Amino acid sequence: MADFIIRTGDTLLVTIPGAIIPTAMVPVPLKGSALKETAVKTAICMEGDELPAQLKVPLLYTTPLCTIPGTGTLTVSLSPANKSTKLKCEGKKVLLKGGSFTAKFNAGSNPAKQPSPTGPIPDPMPVKNGTAIFITTNAVCTAG
Repeated sequence: MADFIIRTGDTLLVTIPGAIIPTAMVPVPLKGSALKETAVKTAICMEGDELPAQLKVPLLYTTPLCTIPGTGTLTVSLSPANKSTKLKCEGKKVLLKGGSFTAKFNAGSNPAKQPSPTGPIPDPMPVKNGTAIFITTNAVCTAG
């Protein structure tokens, strides 16, 4: 089924329950990497454009209990509804609004810590699962 094409300026909104990640708590603008194709005069986003550059770096985070900041990395996994089935741009599938898809935050070796009289206690859940959605202003161009 056809859905709206994601373009430069559309945004990604990530929700990771139980984590406070300031950089990812507001919609983050996407940048389409299509060199030749546009939708309503704006560069199209293709596979690989789903995670903006400012979210690919280690991100500071805390939790309600772990108030000493740690860092972690964010990843997203698109669902089939978020990628075109037929339309390709420069050999890659085009990103579509679709529905929500999977997001994961992994603190790895630097988790946030809970203050304690005996010393900081690392976040007991360094891997947190969440969701992400695309928000688009495109109400014209669709693809399937």
